[in-house]
Amino acid sequence: MIELLRKRRSIRKYTSEPLQQEHLDLLKEALLRSPSSRNKRPWTFIFVDDKEMISKLARSKAHGSQFLETAPLAVVICGDSEITDVWVEDCSIAAIILQLQGEALGIGSCWIQIRNRLHNNDMSAHDYIQKLLKIPAQLQVESIIGMGHPDEEKSPVPVSELATEKIKINQYNE
Repeated sequence: MIELLRKRRSIRKYTSEPLQQEHLDLLKEALLRSPSSRNKRPWTFIFVDDKEMISKLARSKAHGSQFLETAPLAVVICGDSEITDVWVEDCSIAAIILQLQGEALGIGSCWIQIRNRLHNNDMSAHDYIQKLLKIPAQLQVESIIGMGHPDEEKSPVPVSELATEKIKINQYNE
């Protein structure tokens, strides 16, 4: 597991090579095996591989979603706030499991924050995506994970650059 964490970096450039069905099936299984609080499973995942739809999703926000344009896959992570008040946490856990499963398969990925972000001055990113993908009203769009075969290489972050000051033992001491 630590090797996956060392290698995983946010990838924003992808080749045009489509993902294999076998890999898509494993990504779906990983999502469905994600833990959730009290096993409520408040999440829904929308796999988008249609290039035109991905292009529209790439315009979800003014900044930070445009790279999606080159991704062969976008996974929209949604949660149902009527099922549990910890839907954000459950969806976040699922999203990182998706990214780690992708990394294990040689698939690059990057998170796009949607919740509490704007599409433009008149509409939230959530509302834009909800309308675009015909998502039911009770589901909240948390994020989009762009995925594909990397068209860029990034070195792992060296151990010496890790923020070790963020680790406290027994209590918070400055």
